[in-house]
Amino acid sequence: MTASQLVLGVKLRDEARFDNFHGDRNTTAAQRLESVCHRPDDVPVVVLCGDADTGKSHLLQAVCHLGEQQGRTAVCISIAELEPFGADALSGLEGHDIVCLDDVDRIAGQQVWEEAIFHLYNRIQDRGGLLLVSLSDLPASLPFGLPDLVSRFSHGLVIQLGIYRDEDRLKILRARAEQRGLVMADDVASYIMRRAPRRLGDLLGILDILDENSLQAQRRLTIPFVKTVMDW
Repeated sequence: MTASQLVLGVKLRDEARFDNFHGDRNTTAAQRLESVCHRPDDVPVVVLCGDADTGKSHLLQAVCHLGEQQGRTAVCISIAELEPFGADALSGLEGHDIVCLDDVDRIAGQQVWEEAIFHLYNRIQDRGGLLLVSLSDLPASLPFGLPDLVSRFSHGLVIQLGIYRDEDRLKILRARAEQRGLVMADDVASYIMRRAPRRLGDLLGILDILDENSLQAQRRLTIPFVKTVMDW
């Protein structure tokens, strides 16, 4: 399967935009990234660094949404989606104006993949495109074996994201609920926060479940209703 065939199956999430990236902890980082989208020639590569629950994927997709609004072609794909097809799956991605690669640290220490990403970087630069990657840590702190790749990443714009505090997670939960048209009272939001896993992705997964059940039952969100749906 070629990269072009793979890319056709990659859909941007409608909710992954800059205007709904909530939580004060990483607001400044998001603003720095958005500013790059308006001056893409200023940096050779953008590296988003942070733990799995810091919004890296959301921001990469937000870059693609904004790029498309500006009339540029964009693709956002996780290395996890490409791994089964081998490093050759990166071939052809440079045809896009913006290329976002998520979870690049997955291939740290794998020579074939590292060299493929290094060559992709060069092809994107030759075409005047913009490459963005996400990593779990700073480039020099990961077990990459190709010094040239670490050098390229380290000399780009490195943006670090912090782990969300509870107040950020609560703000994100309520903002996403409002976006879906769900009315979430303070006591309901507090109850969910006390019972839900700390990982933001799990918290928003709970919101998906509650939204679906609320629509089906034509019920508003109350603590008894949440208890029943979630079996808490």
